[in-house]
Parts: sequence; C-alpha cells; structure tokens
Amino acid sequence: MTKNIIEISEKLYMRIYEQVRKDIVDGLYPCGSKLPSKRTMAQDRGVSVITVQHAYELLCDEGYVVPRERSGYFVVYDESNSFASEPAAARPVRHYAPGSARSDFPFSVYARTARRTLSVYGEELLVRSPNYGCVILRDAIALYLARCRRIKVDQSQIIIGSGAEYLYGLIVQALGRDRVYGLESPSYEKIAQVYQANGVVCEHLPLGPDGINSEALRASKAGVLHITPYRSYPSGVTASAAKRKEYLRWGSLRDAYIIEDDFESEFTPAKKPEGTLFSLDEEDRVIYLNTFSNSVSASLRIGYMLIPPSLSEKFEENIGFYTCTVPTVEQYVLAELINSGDFERHINRVRRRRRKGGVKWML
Repeated sequence: MTKNIIEISEKLYMRIYEQVRKDIVDGLYPCGSKLPSKRTMAQDRGVSVITVQHAYELLCDEGYVVPRERSGYFVVYDESNSFASEPAAARPVRHYAPGSARSDFPFSVYARTARRTLSVYGEELLVRSPNYGCVILRDAIALYLARCRRIKVDQSQIIIGSGAEYLYGLIVQALGRDRVYGLESPSYEKIAQVYQANGVVCEHLPLGPDGINSEALRASKAGVLHITPYRSYPSGVTASAAKRKEYLRWGSLRDAYIIEDDFESEFTPAKKPEGTLFSLDEEDRVIYLNTFSNSVSASLRIGYMLIPPSLSEKFEENIGFYTCTVPTVEQYVLAELINSGDFERHINRVRRRRRKGGVKWML
C-alpha cells in the first residue's frame, strides 16, 4: 500500500512538472514572470504543497525557473533570447568533490551476474556479435532509456562500441571529414584529439555560464557540434533549457548535426534525470552518445550511440561493415545487469547518496 501511494505521488508531481514546463515553453509564463505560489498551485491541482514543491524543484534543476527567497519562483527560460551575446540568466555551475565521479558498482553483483550469464547462455556467448552489437543488449538499452530517460528508440537505432573515443571515430567516418566540428572550450581534451586524429578540422567555441557563447555559435563555421550539455568537463557548465533549444535551432538553421555526449548524466542528484536534446529533437539532427565506463566500471569499455532514423542509411553505408568491438560475453553480462534491475538500483543508490551528501553549487 505504501509503495502504491509513493508511486501515485511521483506521478502527480511529474504531471505538474510537465504541464508547467509546457506552459513556460508555450509562453503562458513568459521570462521574468512569477509562477503561482506552491500553496495556490496545490489548491488548484488538489495536491499537497510538497508535491508542487517537488515539481518546482525539477523546473529549477533544468533551468526553467529560479527560486528567490521570500518571493517565490520566477521564469528564466527565454526562447526569444537565442543568439544574444549573453544569456538572460546564468545557470548554477555544478562542482563535485574530487573522486565523486566514481560509481563504486558492487563487484559482488557483477560477479554474480557474470556467473549466471555463463550458466544460462553457455555456448551462445561464443557466437560473434552482430556489427551494431548484440540484440539482447540493444533491446535492454532501449527499454532502459524509455523507462528512465524518456528516450524512445528502436534497438536498430543503437550502435554498441568499445567506449566513447571509438564511437567518436565512427561518427566522423559516417558523417564525413569535410565538415568543421565545433567543440566546447574548454572541453575534455581527448574529444579534440580523436577528431583531429581522424582528419577533421575542429573549431573551439568558448563556454559561457549556461553553454556555448551565443555570439561564438552564430559566427561558427561548424557543420557538426559536439556538446556535453549535462556537465561539461572541466568547467562544470550545464546547458540551460533555453540554451538546449538554441542548439537545436542552430542545427536547423545550419542544416548541421549535433553530437550529444551525455557522460555521467545518470548520476544527477536531481530528482529526475535531465531531458536530452535527442528527445527534444524533431528534425533528426541529434546523435546521442553515452557509456557504461563511469556507471559500471572504467574497465568495462562499452559505449553506445543512438542515431536518428534519417541517418540510418548513411551510417549503414559508411560504417555498417565494421565488426562490433565489444566481446559478446561482456554484452550479455551488461544486458543481464540492466534487465535484472541491478543497474538501475545502483544508479538510484548513487543519486540518493549524492543528494544526501549535498551538491556544491556556485553562482
């Protein structure tokens, strides 16, 4: 009974969050306006004040509103402010203590799952993986993304590879070397190193408080934009909701592609993982990329990317002949971790620990 009450409560605050977010994006609550008080919203919706507070906290986490002491919640999302020299409102920068990126996945759970996988699947684990990865793992990832990230893809849109760096190279070969690749500056140094090693020109675009500087993005010659909107390394900058929309509009205006590198986003201390550009994209311009190196183990070199349907033929033609670089047995073990629920339980444990330990915010 208690579990059912909790589930109903979660659905209620998510419903309020989604409706208010839609109202903000649609302009019913313009930038600078104040949201109804938590008490007023609770009375209007017939829910508790705590339920409304949870919904408003999610909107704060994603950069749609900001709280002001003794005043309430105010909208900072301003879609009309795209390509201005400075953002309308700076998003807080996340800073985690050194070493907090470690996920500490329980070895006992991994070992138990590996033994079960060997016992259940036997000689099937000796069969070579399909080029895009084993169907069992791609199905597991697709279900996990739909369940936990609100990303809906078919398993045929998922490509498995041995880590992010390998997948960067595949993207270059699929999209071609004749495009300029725009990168956040500063950014993880290996991103530029891999692209340059694959023979492409990189343009470094300076980061502002909530993402790439709008003026620099407008002046850029890039045809592909590589971004880490959740938390850019080493700056800690997180792209605001308005900035994410700006990236998508930039891609549309330029007929360009966006690589969304979503590293570590599962471990957000917020009550809900942040929305992805891939799920917001309506023009098939976003390639989503993530790995299990941080969420399970750095030694587990398994990453995946999601390709939009319009790029399926291009990817199949240009890179479809490559053999999957991840051993079949490792793919099956990971699929078992996901399908059993152990992976999600681990993610939730880490997120609860981060919330409990507190996140350092710096304006």
